[in-house]
Amino acid sequence: MNFLKGFFKYTLLLIIFVGATIFIFVSTSPQFGRAPEGERLARVEASPQYQDGTFVNAIHTSMDMSVDSIVSTLKEFIGAENTRPDQPLPVDFSKNTPDTDSLVHVTWFGHSAVLLEIEGKRILLDPMLGPSASPVPFFAKRFAYREPIDFSQFVNIDAVVISHDHYDHLDYGSIQKLNPNVGHFYVPLGVGGHLERWGVDSAKITELDWWESASAEGITFTATPQRHFSGRGLTDRNSTLWASWVVEGLTHKVYFSGDGGYGPHFKQIGQRFGPFDLAMIECGQYNVKWKDIHLMPEQTMQAFLDLEAKVLMPIHWGAFNLAVHPWTESVERLNRANKSGAFIATPGIGARYPVGTRESTSKWWESLAEF
Repeated sequence: MNFLKGFFKYTLLLIIFVGATIFIFVSTSPQFGRAPEGERLARVEASPQYQDGTFVNAIHTSMDMSVDSIVSTLKEFIGAENTRPDQPLPVDFSKNTPDTDSLVHVTWFGHSAVLLEIEGKRILLDPMLGPSASPVPFFAKRFAYREPIDFSQFVNIDAVVISHDHYDHLDYGSIQKLNPNVGHFYVPLGVGGHLERWGVDSAKITELDWWESASAEGITFTATPQRHFSGRGLTDRNSTLWASWVVEGLTHKVYFSGDGGYGPHFKQIGQRFGPFDLAMIECGQYNVKWKDIHLMPEQTMQAFLDLEAKVLMPIHWGAFNLAVHPWTESVERLNRANKSGAFIATPGIGARYPVGTRESTSKWWESLAEF
């Protein structure tokens, strides 16, 4: 009996110690950011998207976070095959790529990180450029690239646009490195608290609700609806807003999806802002269990049609394995789903693609077996 009492006593102490350690780590480590407070919280609470203490989606959105669901997903990960490339991915980080007559260029750095050049402005979208999409370095590591991402190329950045605060889209280390060379940050409501904790001047941050816009030097940024969720720590689920984005110049217009499941918002955005020169839409890291918060590849194609765009560029693939499907399955399924003959641009990592041309149609991932 004394042995059992001692066992339970020390087990309880161990649990308390581990719990306290995790709490202290989350509370003090800067990568977890900062939840909205003060005037920022007041604006959050005034949003039509904010109900009963959290942001909500426009339509019912299921997110099964039960123990059974988590355990079954972990089992799937254990048995999954080909979720990472077996060799470093080819990249083209040349800084002296030839210019073209196109007024819109995009450079993809894997996953959802994109440098958008539109009418003379340089805009970074979800620049998660770090080695791990996680608050700790040993989880969700980036695929190996043949060359590392060189931060010295990110100079004279007019704006950074963030879709939501998940680690694979908003990276503490990347923001710290980029901040000195960025003119302004455009983020959904509440996300500015993270940036301020990381040293970004509040004067450089504009936070927008869905359908709100801000303009600077001929470029207009509009936060548009998305169907997803947010959170970086243990207690901040849905305390900040998530959004897709419309970026408009004087004569060109692009759409950036961020993350989210399918819904009527795509058609609403298309009717209100389309047609787009380019739609960058999530395509990867999906699971039928998460169908409300992530697009299946066939839904990526339907969203593109709803948006009334001219060119589709799949994002959210090619850098991390955050789901159990093979790492190239998403883009292959998307191509099979293309029954309308839409132009799908799949530029290689680091390649500067002139939007509106018929370049970047090669399936570069298929040649890796020959490397």
